[in-house]
Amino acid sequence: MKTNVISLDNQTVGEIELADAIFGLPVRTDILFRAVNWQLAKRQSGNHKTKTISEISGTTKKPFAQKGGGRARQGSLRSAQFRGGSTIFGPVVRSHAHDLPKKVRKLALKTALSAKVADGKLIVLDTASANSPKTKDMAATLSKLGLNSVLFIDGAAVNANFALAIRNIPYVDVLPSQGANVYDILRRDTLVLTKDAVQALEARLK
Repeated sequence: MKTNVISLDNQTVGEIELADAIFGLPVRTDILFRAVNWQLAKRQSGNHKTKTISEISGTTKKPFAQKGGGRARQGSLRSAQFRGGSTIFGPVVRSHAHDLPKKVRKLALKTALSAKVADGKLIVLDTASANSPKTKDMAATLSKLGLNSVLFIDGAAVNANFALAIRNIPYVDVLPSQGANVYDILRRDTLVLTKDAVQALEARLK
């Protein structure tokens, strides 16, 4: 499929051919869900922790005699039923990451790109560069383009001035092509790819 290439001044500067095998797939929400779930699970720190009875500080003495007191038998004041005691089956430090086949990851990225095309939310940009790192100027440029929630994906490297100008604008992100991922594509309303990004993604996903 063909689509127009625009500049940051919102002028049409040419056309580009997008590969149907990457940008024209049917949208499968089940694949997108699996990929997002996999990404977010990997990001979890997994450092939530409660203390077991061996980690509670306190006496190890038996609270009172086993028999004759008329009370339920107890072996430790550090048990879960006492105030300040341990937690039974509480969370421990662990990794929440799980596996996702490479083929599914690849398909999910293609599907995310195709979903943006299907929604009319994909823009191809000539170059993503700025003459100065001024956020005010970049915010005005994005306003003219009508972009409020947007992810920019550039080629192998992001222009330094562009990255500096954009980083303080809410709901606007920029990534190099190797950082393209399903979660970041879906969490922003519009996806903007440079011509270099299109070439890099097609080479990566073919």
